[in-house]
Amino acid sequence: MSSVTVRNPHSVMAILESRPKDIMDIRVPAKAGSSPAWERVEAVARKAGLKVTVGGGASKEDRGRINAEGGREGGGSAQVREREGITAEEIFKGAADRAKGKGLWLALDCLQDPHNVGAIFRAAGFFGVQGIIITHERSAPLSNVAYDVASGGIEHVPFAIQPNLQHAFEVAKENGLWILGTSEHSNDSYTKIERDRPWLLVLGNEEKGMRRLTEESCDVLCGIPPMGKGVTSLNVSVAAGILISRLTQPSK
Repeated sequence: MSSVTVRNPHSVMAILESRPKDIMDIRVPAKAGSSPAWERVEAVARKAGLKVTVGGGASKEDRGRINAEGGREGGGSAQVREREGITAEEIFKGAADRAKGKGLWLALDCLQDPHNVGAIFRAAGFFGVQGIIITHERSAPLSNVAYDVASGGIEHVPFAIQPNLQHAFEVAKENGLWILGTSEHSNDSYTKIERDRPWLLVLGNEEKGMRRLTEESCDVLCGIPPMGKGVTSLNVSVAAGILISRLTQPSK
């Protein structure tokens, strides 16, 4: 199993709370100038019987790699085994019943920026999304960047990495879900979407949006209409946060 180096103390804490046995190495900043978040990580790690190294931040080579990947550089880190995904069948099993006829799941169709993937996991964890489907091909991996940006979201939201998104759609529909695609070209506003059913919300690639076959598989399409004049589109993770917030709120 592969491992990642996580440098966000909130992400490290989430791993400590959910699967401490998967932490291979943990380093916290020296006491002087240490943040309260890292101090809490140290206390919980020691209580769990894990070896903790104080000080000794990233090497020069590691810092160069972190910066090149767009990751987070800091005085603390944890080397952890990647969290394993589950199957689409497990994600959607009994979905409509579990969510009492409602609920929200996500599908990420070829998102390639790990910052976006991490931000979507964070929003999904915050709003109680039931699960996330990620395409295997042409997608950003769940790298250290995604773990750091997710701030614990990857630990709390079940996910499945699928070679075939169409198979995931079939499983979702068999379990009572409706497929809701997103497109900036749609004439239907997201505010018109009913929240009286379980939805699988599909978010497309940062530049190209959803693939043609993905779009054709959706039951409904919606967009977020711009309210200003100069900017006509949103970053996918920002759009995801807006849509997730809307679709997880109780119906009036």
